[in-house]
Amino acid sequence: MTQPLVISIDAMGGDHGPPVVIPAVVRAITTLPETVRFLLHGDEKVIAAGLAKQPQAARRVEIRHAERVIGMDEKPAQALRRGKGTSMWNAVEAVRNGQAVAAVSAGNTGALMAISKLILRMSADLERPALVTSIPTARSVTTFLDVGANIDCDAERLVEFAIMGEAYHRAAHGVPRPTVGLLNVGSEEMKGHEEVREANRVLREGKIDLDYRGFVEGDDITRGAVDVIVTDGFTGNVALKAMEGAARFMNAELRNALTSGLIATVGAVLARSALMRFRERLSPTPAAPLLGLNGIVLKCHGGASDRDFAQAIQLAADLSRSDFSAEVERNMRRLPDALAEPAAAPAAEVAQGAAQGVRE
Repeated sequence: MTQPLVISIDAMGGDHGPPVVIPAVVRAITTLPETVRFLLHGDEKVIAAGLAKQPQAARRVEIRHAERVIGMDEKPAQALRRGKGTSMWNAVEAVRNGQAVAAVSAGNTGALMAISKLILRMSADLERPALVTSIPTARSVTTFLDVGANIDCDAERLVEFAIMGEAYHRAAHGVPRPTVGLLNVGSEEMKGHEEVREANRVLREGKIDLDYRGFVEGDDITRGAVDVIVTDGFTGNVALKAMEGAARFMNAELRNALTSGLIATVGAVLARSALMRFRERLSPTPAAPLLGLNGIVLKCHGGASDRDFAQAIQLAADLSRSDFSAEVERNMRRLPDALAEPAAAPAAEVAQGAAQGVRE
């Protein structure tokens, strides 16, 4: 008999809590196989009352009562001090204890990152988890990381992100050999700060088994120049927020144009299905996995709808059935050799090369 696959959910996190989480579980059940089960952590009475209206979901759900909830405005250090026994803490702890294969929360991002790192620890000598998102592009979708977890990144962190992002893209989007690029201010190799140039050197040398394509620029993100784009958390967060703001602006302007008069409104009604697809295409990804942990944790945005949260649950199930964690481990073992500085050429070779250059 097939072993059940259990998803652990912080039912109280985010702006809405159970009124969104329970319908999301119902949505997810319609697409996930019978073997998928759910642990819902939070106020037992509130969750049970919501499930009473959804009998088809109740038989696949186990409620784990949690007295307390981590607030959306709590600092990570405060969340660590008082987090034990909260719905978020218990959801992540279920992964560590082997009771679930993944955890999903729409709660406080900083708190979720700190708690996940404390409980699950980092895998393969990684230093901090990376937040990853998927950006719709002209070709398909681009995996973009880090989008806010690591503000300052040295070359080693950027190479780690490339390894994690490549494995994630294969697991989440089914691309056998994803292409990878480093975000920079230009495509020329001499451009950018020292850290990004050093990461480029390491990835160019090919000791890590990635299909690396070099530097990409900001307009390459939505063009789909490569499957995976790597940057530091500061740059990634600014770029992501700028893209989300631009998408909202375009949607608002389109709405204004299509309601500006009778003829425009009639046209909008006739094109409704196409306009809905357009809006869907520009909608932000609802879930950002925390990559690099000894376990799968997904952060859903705080204002997520039940549809958004259901997509996060689906992604958690997909990742748990993939081999991406093992792939990260395999490539991380190659990292120390790849980071080693290239040996300096003997002085005689340098002189000979210089002379050859002068003759040419």
